[in-house]
Amino acid sequence: MPQSEPDFFELLKEARHSAVHLEMRDAYGVGDESEDFDRWVTSGKRDSDPTSPYWAPWVSVISETVARGVKVRRARIVSEPVTDYIRWEHAGTVVNIAAGEEIRWLPRRLASGIALPGNDFWLFDEKIVLFNHFTGNGDWAGQELSAAPGVAQLCASAFAAVWDSGIPHDEYKV
Repeated sequence: MPQSEPDFFELLKEARHSAVHLEMRDAYGVGDESEDFDRWVTSGKRDSDPTSPYWAPWVSVISETVARGVKVRRARIVSEPVTDYIRWEHAGTVVNIAAGEEIRWLPRRLASGIALPGNDFWLFDEKIVLFNHFTGNGDWAGQELSAAPGVAQLCASAFAAVWDSGIPHDEYKV
């Protein structure tokens, strides 16, 4: 009987030391984020309540992961001036941080010397990579799992280089 590949939440629950996420797009198809994004565009108000239905599932899983001793970090490479989507994302990052994530931002012009994989990814314990695929307009197009050592090493070194050059969230102004 074939076994299915683990999904993101299973991989996060299995992580023992680290879970890092590299985002490299300036906008994503907002899908389930559309209501909050539209409200922010029209009012400037972003849902930043960690107990809201929008945030609670994420806050719960990240808080549980960090409580187990797993370091969760996210780095974002962004073009400047930033897009409305990035401004919206920046406004909500306080919730990610409250849940236990560490977040840094790297202006794209400072990333030219970094060897980067072609897609956003999550890397778990520097061994398993979950690539996120998106269409040209930012809609979700699926994911790809890799445990190939060379792929994991590329992602680990790319993330480390972005992280080392990145600006901590509380210092990055959009």
